[in-house]
Amino acid sequence: MNIFAERRKQLLERLQGVLVLPAAPELIRNNSVHHEYRQDSDFHYLTGFGEPEAVLLLAPKHPEHKVVLFVRKRDPEREKYDGARAGVEGAKAEFGADAAFTIDQLDDKLLDYLEGYHRLFYKLGQNRSLDDRMLRARELLRMKGTRTKKTWPTEIVEPGNVLHEMRALKSEAELGFMRRAAAITREAHLGSMRLAAPGRYEYEVEAQIREVFRRNGAERTAYTPIVGAGPNATILHYHANRKQLVDGELLLIDAGCEYEYYASDVTRTFPVNGTFSPVQRRLYEIVLAAQMAAIEAVKPGVTVDALHDITVRTLVEGFVREGLLSGDVNEIIEKETYKRLYPHRTSHWLGMDVHDVGPYYRDGEARPLEPGMVLTIEPGIYVAPDDEKTPAEYRGIGIRIEDDILVTATGYENLTADIPKAPDEVERACRNA
Repeated sequence: MNIFAERRKQLLERLQGVLVLPAAPELIRNNSVHHEYRQDSDFHYLTGFGEPEAVLLLAPKHPEHKVVLFVRKRDPEREKYDGARAGVEGAKAEFGADAAFTIDQLDDKLLDYLEGYHRLFYKLGQNRSLDDRMLRARELLRMKGTRTKKTWPTEIVEPGNVLHEMRALKSEAELGFMRRAAAITREAHLGSMRLAAPGRYEYEVEAQIREVFRRNGAERTAYTPIVGAGPNATILHYHANRKQLVDGELLLIDAGCEYEYYASDVTRTFPVNGTFSPVQRRLYEIVLAAQMAAIEAVKPGVTVDALHDITVRTLVEGFVREGLLSGDVNEIIEKETYKRLYPHRTSHWLGMDVHDVGPYYRDGEARPLEPGMVLTIEPGIYVAPDDEKTPAEYRGIGIRIEDDILVTATGYENLTADIPKAPDEVERACRNA
């Protein structure tokens, strides 16, 4: 049984109702040109099917058709332009559907497959056209059900309530893809450290990153790479990547690839000229200490909130020692005045989506970490160029260090540990030593 069939089997065993899940739509970039197509993560997770205009239906009570796919018709003329389509036969033979139909049969078949279920797992509000079709089918079944003993869906439930719990805990196969994504990302970051030098441009470094990803089999970047030199490193989601690199500045690179639909997410910050200045090194070591303290605390039962608290305290203590903030550490944390220098959270889930699915809280309480979860640890410091509350020597410095952390039964595994981040290691990597 392949991984997609195994996932469907697990989900069918958990479903208390019928599930309908659409593929990602194609999006127009401009005129008749489309954006690069990427399948919806949930749809790929359950099918491995890479085409648009498709719908998956899981019907756990059906005697024969528990897995149903609706797909595009085979069209030799269109396939000359866009490539081969699986069609109905391919949906069954290659993708494991018990039954398959063309997408234009969806409305009629929905009436057959939704009947007999009180609960429909379907995400409203994402696809208005399909919403209308689902609600129309439900209404027709309601009208029929009021005159007969037939059951119709009286409850519509967010599929993520069940599906995203499965995605939150990674299998060994998934972790294999994530380790490969991490290894490719390592090569890209090392290449950036070797390439960057005064006079080059941010976009040259970005080009090297993208080239390494594709050359090593990654389908795409997991997100738009951030390549921020000097003051651009203080912009959290900087994407212009046009500035020339200047001697004496730091370069912050936040970049990760996507391999077999699984993301890596890594940030490294290093000196353009290969050597940290004394001020840069001191700030860098504060951020690194905060990251290491949070990573060392990762284990089952700990919460993301607790990791953030460890990060914030370590950062604030360092900021006070360095003179970036003044006052009592506890008061600074309580009043959140540190947010001028560290405005974001420390962690997010990682998986098929770079900001992966799964709740951070349950019933108002922070969710404990479990073995198989993967999350980022990414503290930073961002001193705006015009921050007059900070001494001039610190202004325009941005530093972030980020790794991908797997929660294990006894603690953690750092999936990106072999990407240099200790200051001396970073300088050696910049010198290609």
